[in-house]
Amino acid sequence: EGHQQLRRVLGRGGHGIVYKGVLEDNMVVATKKSKMMEEAQTKEFAREIFILSQINHMNVVELLGCCLEVEVAMLVYEFVSSGTLYHYIHSKEPTANIALDTRLRIAAESAEALAYMHSSASPPILHGDVKTANILLDDKLNAKVSDFGTSKLAPTDEAAIATLVQGTCGYLDPEYLMTCQLTDKSDVYSFGVVVLELLTRKKALYLEGPEEDRSLVSRFTTAMKAGRHQELMDSQVRKEMNDEMATEIVDLLMRCLSMNGEERPTMKEVAERLEMLRRYQQHPWSEAKGNAEENQSLLGIEHQNPNYQFRQHDVLDLEEGSTYTFSL
Repeated sequence: EGHQQLRRVLGRGGHGIVYKGVLEDNMVVATKKSKMMEEAQTKEFAREIFILSQINHMNVVELLGCCLEVEVAMLVYEFVSSGTLYHYIHSKEPTANIALDTRLRIAAESAEALAYMHSSASPPILHGDVKTANILLDDKLNAKVSDFGTSKLAPTDEAAIATLVQGTCGYLDPEYLMTCQLTDKSDVYSFGVVVLELLTRKKALYLEGPEEDRSLVSRFTTAMKAGRHQELMDSQVRKEMNDEMATEIVDLLMRCLSMNGEERPTMKEVAERLEMLRRYQQHPWSEAKGNAEENQSLLGIEHQNPNYQFRQHDVLDLEEGSTYTFSL
């Protein structure tokens, strides 16, 4: 057991408030105080927290403990110092460059975490709310996937689980919206939006302007049909990316964003592809103009591209400066 003091609010969401806290040994942590839940929800929540406590992956925010002295659970996580990927992309000065390699690394690390949850956790875990606001960055810009408030344990018998639709507009899998069935391919779609947001530095959803321009995915697919998709990319990305890289990234994006979940790759495939693209970006051949054969070999291009189809939040009353006891 240990004691911690809650210092300040880091963020608010539909599932509660996240505070910055300090343990007795001066370790800085992030503490989420969850919303009130019914008994059945509490049992399900406890089971999911037990599964999450088993996860040990460098790109998943570590769950350190759970506070037991209050009516609703307080979850204690490692503190990740540089904030969210959303803030990193959209709060920097427009003229501040973000290197393509940095973007690819953040994407690859996030994909590795989701692939681990889907393929290596037992039972598999579906995140359910993949977005740039739920990917944290440490002081070296290493990615940490966070916020498992909407996560589900994947059914081991492959039976579909119908749920109330949860998630964030702009990132929601259209197939999930129609069926209310969360699958691993729902996370893949949402992750495709994250990568698109990383490469364009445009928000997933704009609430102003013409309706057809509010969704980043809609803008991208429309631009794809017109052959003008590279115009959406951030200027730094266009500057660093050659034709082979652009083709491969667009190919991956369109596969992830397919309207048909069965046509989307697995997160493991996405992670492997992103790591390959990152190695290609770092390779000196990527700067050469006359080495198409070598470039294709490095990228592993052996296939033809398939045809693609183209609340106010509840704020809990928690006095800052209060001290609570939690168990590790």
